[in-house]
Amino acid sequence: MLDENLPTFRYKSSSDNPLSSILYFAQRGDEPSPEYLFKRPDPSLPASRDKYAAALCDAYNPDVVYAEVTVDPDWTQPTLSAAEIRAQAQSGAPPTVATAMIPDNFNIQLYNPDQSVTVKMLQGGWNKTDSWEFELPVQTFKLPSASELDRDPGRGSPADLVPRIMFRWKKDGKLSRDMTCYMCGKNLGGRKNKEPDITIAFFKASRDSVVTIYEPNLHRVEVEDRKGLELVLLFGAEIIKDLYLNPKPDVFNVSGTAAAIATNGGKRKNSRPSGGTPPIAMSGALGTNNTTPGSRPSPTQASHSASAISSSAAAKPSQGLPGPSSAEIEAETRRLQAMVEREEREREKRERAEQKRIKKMLEEEEKEARRREAEISKETERLRKKYGIEGQALPSQPAPAAGPAHNPPLPPRTNQSQMTPQFAPPPPHWGYQQNQNLAAPALPPRPLSAGPGSGPGGGGGGGGSGSGRPFQILNSLWHGGGGNPPPPPHMNPPGGGGSRPHGRKAHRKKSM
Repeated sequence: MLDENLPTFRYKSSSDNPLSSILYFAQRGDEPSPEYLFKRPDPSLPASRDKYAAALCDAYNPDVVYAEVTVDPDWTQPTLSAAEIRAQAQSGAPPTVATAMIPDNFNIQLYNPDQSVTVKMLQGGWNKTDSWEFELPVQTFKLPSASELDRDPGRGSPADLVPRIMFRWKKDGKLSRDMTCYMCGKNLGGRKNKEPDITIAFFKASRDSVVTIYEPNLHRVEVEDRKGLELVLLFGAEIIKDLYLNPKPDVFNVSGTAAAIATNGGKRKNSRPSGGTPPIAMSGALGTNNTTPGSRPSPTQASHSASAISSSAAAKPSQGLPGPSSAEIEAETRRLQAMVEREEREREKRERAEQKRIKKMLEEEEKEARRREAEISKETERLRKKYGIEGQALPSQPAPAAGPAHNPPLPPRTNQSQMTPQFAPPPPHWGYQQNQNLAAPALPPRPLSAGPGSGPGGGGGGGGSGSGRPFQILNSLWHGGGGNPPPPPHMNPPGGGGSRPHGRKAHRKKSM
């Protein structure tokens, strides 16, 4: 139960009659009380064959009928192949029986006032569930009037001019049997105005089904006949369950015998004829007699009668005549084998013809392809002779090489040794250790300047020491040396030119 405070109707099978179910009503935690009676016809009656019928009556007075439903099946003849039809005709079997299919809509007939409500099924898809739609008019009862014309039940407003509220029963899931009823819009003269879904009722399908009315949203429903809305919700949900959600094997009572035994609790019925009158069927839901003069029998009844006649006719000669002899059986076997071989030969012949046709088609296509290639080659050769082949090479392909006479003479190659300037290494001097890279080019010698120490005797050592210091600094900078330059050698006094041994001795003393 969704909520004990909401109006709830629960179906319970009657212990006295298994064909009837009692609807118990409960609200606000009160004890359930019987409100309606759901009745089904007796399947053993001839009038209840080949149809589904039910009625909603008063719980205390079953003669008071509030609503009824009668659904006739859609008969479909099964399709048989040529071999099956031929085998059936040769064996003398009766024709196949039509199959009863469930229609996609049914009508609920309400009484006092009389009103017919059509419930139509909408098939769902891969992302939608099945649903069932129905409509109820906004205004059902006539206004009080003293005019005799207004009291005429046949007069009233056209149905297209009365606004109708649309409702929809929708399954909660693909594999679920529970449903929810929504109010989804209004219909006026065939023009439907869709609105957001408003929950009206819940249905839980089980052996004892439960219908819960969502009372908080009822004030948004603009339907004058609230009793009719309640009857359609209760009655329509149970009919949908019997026909679509959980149908029985013989829902339209085509056979009649199995259903009668099942509803009788498995007990064997009395075979003695009863002198009483048969029970009376419900008014309006079922007819009183189905064999009246001028009436047309249903396809199922006709097929049953034909099968019974053929079976009785086949049983009569078999009582006095023996069965077929072995010679007849062998002759029939040979005839069937010849028929099978003939069909096999015809099938092989058709296959060979189809293979020849496909082979011929492939040869024609290959011939047409060769002809097109020949035409393309011929046209290419004609254009080559007319315009030549110059400029036809693609950008990615190298251009054709010209003859040696067209190549211009190349200029003479210069010698790298002539272009590179030659620098003489600096002259060696005393007191300096050469630790630089000798492979790098050296700066040209700088001319000696006039100064002290110049002369034939001692000028050589002083002049060499004075002129070698700038070249050492330049060589260090040229080779990228970042360190400090080496210290200058020991200088002689300006008065006299010292000899070379004296200079070496002085250099040793300084280093010591």
